[in-house]
Amino acid sequence: MGGLVEAEWYDVRRAQSGKPATYTCPFCPRKLPAFSEHVLIRPLGRGDGRRHAHMACVARAREQGRLPSREEWLRTQRQARRRSRGGLFARLFGRR
Repeated sequence: MGGLVEAEWYDVRRAQSGKPATYTCPFCPRKLPAFSEHVLIRPLGRGDGRRHAHMACVARAREQGRLPSREEWLRTQRQARRRSRGGLFARLFGRR
């Protein structure tokens, strides 16, 4: 994802600003004026590495599975933990 920090999950929220700034969408080479309706993407929910992007570009990336939310990422972690631990019987009797 060009210009976007690689992370396990992303926080995505709507953004719009009145300031005279122009951003470059990390998913396409087009410019994005700050006053237009767009989204702010924050890797791991933090401020460092945040990027502004077109709503349509983010929707496309989400459909392709390239921008997992924290909830989606946590779900995969729980599933992986369940698989690695085995069932109740295996955990109780130390069998894997």
